[in-house]
Amino acid sequence: MENKSVVLAFSGGLDTSFCVKYLAEEKGYTVHAVLVNTGGFDAEEIKSIEEKAKALGVASYKTLDETADYYSKVVKYLVFGNVLKNGAYPLSVSAERVSQAVAIAKYAKALGVNAIAHGSTGAGNDQVRFDMIFQTFMPNVEIITPIRDLKLSRQEEIDFLKDKGIEWDFSKAEYSINKGLWGTSVGGKETLTSNGQLPEAAWPTQVTKTNAEELTLHFEQGELKGINDQVFEQPYEAIQALEKLAAPFGIGRDIHVGDTIIGIKGRVGFEAAAAILTIKGHQALEKHVLSKWQIYWKDQVSSFYGNWLHEGQYLDPVMRDMEAMLDSTQQYVTGKVFITLLPYRFQINGIESEHDLMSAKFGHYGEMNNTWTGEDVRGFAKIFGNQNAIYHQLNDTL
Repeated sequence: MENKSVVLAFSGGLDTSFCVKYLAEEKGYTVHAVLVNTGGFDAEEIKSIEEKAKALGVASYKTLDETADYYSKVVKYLVFGNVLKNGAYPLSVSAERVSQAVAIAKYAKALGVNAIAHGSTGAGNDQVRFDMIFQTFMPNVEIITPIRDLKLSRQEEIDFLKDKGIEWDFSKAEYSINKGLWGTSVGGKETLTSNGQLPEAAWPTQVTKTNAEELTLHFEQGELKGINDQVFEQPYEAIQALEKLAAPFGIGRDIHVGDTIIGIKGRVGFEAAAAILTIKGHQALEKHVLSKWQIYWKDQVSSFYGNWLHEGQYLDPVMRDMEAMLDSTQQYVTGKVFITLLPYRFQINGIESEHDLMSAKFGHYGEMNNTWTGEDVRGFAKIFGNQNAIYHQLNDTL
């Protein structure tokens, strides 16, 4: 390929639309646009994005469907680990960015270009995630980042495109929206400060359901395989169906406050009904079927795994080691979880599983037991507390 060819990570949004015109008309690049679909776009949306790319004048356009790969290599482990950053955020964007970056790097390598561009700003995490993965796959590639380098505001980008004859409806450009299998992020003026909630109109899905609905989630070895009476061939299809079912309740909305890779704090809104319900349902099932120490060590590993993924370190080999551990914990995480959906909230009512360690044949907590006597417990308590008793008696601390 000619020296002035560049692969651009294209989403059809304001930032990447600016990048097409800027790279082609201001810098003289032949622009090859590529969209990586991680489950957030339907066929109609993909067609619209392709039409936008061609209207902007790209030399070529390609859609890479990475939904199945994204689920099996990333999302599955976020479910197994019950990963919620700072106890709230299901890594809706950070998880998909690493999958997108890997796919784009492979595409650029196959195409033979010597430059890759992305539309990340200089204030967030995406710039680091993309840069690290691009330079790992193609160490000699030039990484071009117009939005970061020019320090542009969204209004400046809009004005530039209008000067180039692009008269699209930019009314929605006030908010930056990223949609994927594991949720949608929403950034706007309200998230730039430490106080403020996104207006109702800014959320991608409006609240249209007001009556309670009963929901049953079916898990097989940790993976979501069914919803109510419907069984899905692929877990990612169950996730997509769950999002459509639950998002109209306003479930899964929140604003995440976190530490960026580059050392500043940031806020972002997100809408992730399926992710939150899947994680919370999965966690409820695990409480019943896993041992105390499985749950404890899973929590330690999952916390690190989620944070390292969030910071773009997906290619670190330690991630494969932790995935192997998470895989091994899911052998008996099979059963049903019963949930009630309500406007803006949900409640988990219980589970059913043949692997439930709360089985009545071993006793009822707080009432009676079937496997030991009172004398057994007296002896156990004496031995279990023996070292503490020796310590305090020897040192006269009580």
